[in-house]
Amino acid sequence: MSRLRAVPGGQSAPQPARAGSMVKVRVEAPGKVNLFLSAGAPGADGYHLLTTVFQAVRLIETVTARRQAADLRGTITLGLEEPDPAVPTDATNLAVRAAARLAEETGVTDGVDLLLRKRVPVAGGMAGGSADAAATLVACNALWGTGLSQAQLLVLAAQLGADVPFPLLGATAVGHGRGDRLTPLMARGTYHWVFATSAQGLSTPAVFQRFDALAQDSAAPAAPADVPAELTGALRDGDPRALAACLHNDLQEAAISLRPQLADIIALAEASGALRAMVSGSGPTIAALAPDPATAMRVANALTASGLVTGALRADAPVAGARMVG
Repeated sequence: MSRLRAVPGGQSAPQPARAGSMVKVRVEAPGKVNLFLSAGAPGADGYHLLTTVFQAVRLIETVTARRQAADLRGTITLGLEEPDPAVPTDATNLAVRAAARLAEETGVTDGVDLLLRKRVPVAGGMAGGSADAAATLVACNALWGTGLSQAQLLVLAAQLGADVPFPLLGATAVGHGRGDRLTPLMARGTYHWVFATSAQGLSTPAVFQRFDALAQDSAAPAAPADVPAELTGALRDGDPRALAACLHNDLQEAAISLRPQLADIIALAEASGALRAMVSGSGPTIAALAPDPATAMRVANALTASGLVTGALRADAPVAGARMVG
């Protein structure tokens, strides 16, 4: 368990800090799948401009925030419900950084004890760490009584990372810029996903580096593509078959070139009944869209039995963004 002393006195606190009356707050936030991801060339800051469509899936991260004991007042501590050596518990964890950033912005000095229950695959391209950060912002905002609006929390979320704002919003949304400028998107119906996980993650920077190397040989456009009208129409109609035809990920070729076995997983998922399978975000998780729950179960069973994957998780979508529970 780590300790990080909160820094008081943010430069532009939106309002004076208030003492909250709660002792414990529990918040859930969803993982995501990218239905569409188009990347342009990197800018001067090294970041790629993106156009992406996020959908929040029912793989839920849970953050429980508790008031610190008197002898730890003013510190931020973090623990895991299920210890995982791949998840840091020090100041590098995005949830710890989220609490520290909120404390800095609002002048809070109380500190907090965070407990994470993780259900999103770690380093799987599904923004589990970003969901932790989003949930922490909501939880600490309530625990400390700082009263920031969702719009204000979204600003802080974008400062923490490009994927952090979306778990706050949830449902389905288009992301522009680095993916952090969000516009909600109408989506009817329920979509049934299977996520094939790998024991070893893929580094997002490494995938983008390979994407850039491949783009040099293919005259890739400098700007990302717009979201196809066919995709937004499929979502409005609640038509999974039409949506499957529009799924796209510019990073898939790069991820597969780094991990060729991903192509075999995609082929097996589609042969088992998935309407379409693709790399989720920067990978290595494979997202397979099924037409119904029964087919999703069949695809998951086939993937599990194949020995190609560590696990196969079923989840429906879209779901709400970060919210207090209990």
